[in-house]
Amino acid sequence: MANISFLLVLIIVPFVLIGMSSAQLTSNFYNSSCPNVLSIIKTAVNSAIATESRMGASLLRLHFHDCFVNGCDASVLLDDTSSFTGEKTANPNSGSIRGFDVIDTIKTQVESSCAGIVSCADILAVAAKDSVVKLGGPSWTVLLGRRDSTTASLSTANSDIPAPTLNLSSLISSFSNKGFNSREMVALSGSHTIGQARCTTFRDRLYNETDINATFATSLKSNCPQSGSDNDISPLDTTSPATFDNIYYKNLRIQKGLLHSDQQLSSGGSTDSIVNTYSSNSATFFTDFANAMVKMGNLSPLTGTNGQIRKNCRKTN
Repeated sequence: MANISFLLVLIIVPFVLIGMSSAQLTSNFYNSSCPNVLSIIKTAVNSAIATESRMGASLLRLHFHDCFVNGCDASVLLDDTSSFTGEKTANPNSGSIRGFDVIDTIKTQVESSCAGIVSCADILAVAAKDSVVKLGGPSWTVLLGRRDSTTASLSTANSDIPAPTLNLSSLISSFSNKGFNSREMVALSGSHTIGQARCTTFRDRLYNETDINATFATSLKSNCPQSGSDNDISPLDTTSPATFDNIYYKNLRIQKGLLHSDQQLSSGGSTDSIVNTYSSNSATFFTDFANAMVKMGNLSPLTGTNGQIRKNCRKTN
């Protein structure tokens, strides 16, 4: 009998260890534990965007800036503490990252429905998808089961989130470091078909670069003078800033990219053909974008017993 028990331990323990180490995200993670979660998030996101259309872009950006820093673990939501400096004051985030109040509202509503079950990281992932759909973009199945980090990294946020000043080779490297190829990088950049950017991020392009449509540049200079007005904003896609479409790529082809990094995608380099494809075929862009978003949502998630389910997205339990 002892021998049989010992054999059972040998068989069961490795199975348990394998299961824990290879925990996967699934589409039905909350089906029984919190069946209303998706409808709660969708309703709140739609309400926030109805109040301010720009919020859709802000929520999408929150998810992106979360996932590019040590994986999709809601580290971007953490406020500074005595033991670590969070990511909110990192260069790519300071003065521009927003939407925290919307996430707080969603978290409060979700906690009322099923306390201690749904992670802030999953809320970010679903809110990003719902934002894109609300603004006319594609949908995708968000895989769930992420857990929340207990720390954040200011230095990684500064080093890993692509800057608006990057050249094409640096953009390709930045995304490649996260496992994305050039086509996926160009597809994800299409998120700039919605949202706004601060004058400080594109001033140098306006006044010092030549691969910019002259009329387009002139139209922006009144809102972004050579000095001052750093935080004044302009749409990344001036044609349809509140609609998720492929106009962003059409603009790049006529040198109307707002950011230096945007225009680099269509500057005589290796990604020109991808921009041309997306500019002429929105269905292809939508498909590629949706697939790339699923892939981004899979970046190093905390699962199983790693991390925690934060009660308040701004602080650890």
